[in-house]
Amino acid sequence: MMGRIERQPYHEPALLAESLDGLAIRPDGFYVDATYGGGGHSRAILNALGEDGKLMAFDQDADAEGQVSNDERLIFVKANFRYLRRFLRYYGIDGVDGVLADLGISFHQIDEADRGFSYRFDAHLDMRMNRAAGKTAADVLNSYRADELQKLLGLYGEVRNARTVAQRIEQVRQVQPLRTTGDLVALLEPLIRGNRQRYLAQVFQALRIEVNDELGALREFLEQACDALKSGGRMAIISYHSLEDRLVKNFFKTGDWEGEAHKDFYGNLVRPLEPVTRRPIVPSPEEVDKNPRARSARLRVAEKK
Repeated sequence: MMGRIERQPYHEPALLAESLDGLAIRPDGFYVDATYGGGGHSRAILNALGEDGKLMAFDQDADAEGQVSNDERLIFVKANFRYLRRFLRYYGIDGVDGVLADLGISFHQIDEADRGFSYRFDAHLDMRMNRAAGKTAADVLNSYRADELQKLLGLYGEVRNARTVAQRIEQVRQVQPLRTTGDLVALLEPLIRGNRQRYLAQVFQALRIEVNDELGALREFLEQACDALKSGGRMAIISYHSLEDRLVKNFFKTGDWEGEAHKDFYGNLVRPLEPVTRRPIVPSPEEVDKNPRARSARLRVAEKK
């Protein structure tokens, strides 16, 4: 089925026009949407492609599979984007013209109570993007040592009193394991510092990042995507918190996770990508007004040398 793809109600894609502009799509090119989600970015890419263009889209969430557009130019892969190289090889793809990744959790996932992503609903402490594999948030809370919990809460959530929270978790679970989001929120209530919603969101974010190994997967994906890009191909990455954005910024700028510059014998900077955006592109006030959840989105674009 060809022709224009109609948008489906799932969630509003952030920085949509800016992402497509950054990719500079060629009608006959091969592109990758590494985070299909509700398919908003994918449908826009398909709309920009001609009959000879192709799109490969990744998502490990079974719910996303139900949103897949019926288009012969689309290859949908139900897997984490950290396996990009494996599936490009499987489908015989030697190189791609562009890669897009929207690193934000799908609004649909947040609003689906039984996934355990949100403090607003009482549900099992799950938080797995792929519900068929891996440890859950309950596993993390009930098995990690206090020092491990302190580290992930401080690093991934920037929780100011991470040590106090970790010690309290260790105390409470000795009496009864933490099983639901309600259990966790009840534990946190007397420990909250500052804005309640922001504080709880930071704790839940830290657990989600740990459960899904999001930063490890991002590092693997960026390296593989860079290798897969053809010369002149572009990568557009939308991030939502400082840890992700720092990784993307450093990798685009220097090819190094820490942002350490590498130079050749003659003192020339050695890096595989050339940043197209010197500073991240952020949503316009009009977009934020229409879609408040896009407020923290940051888009960076780089081109393969």
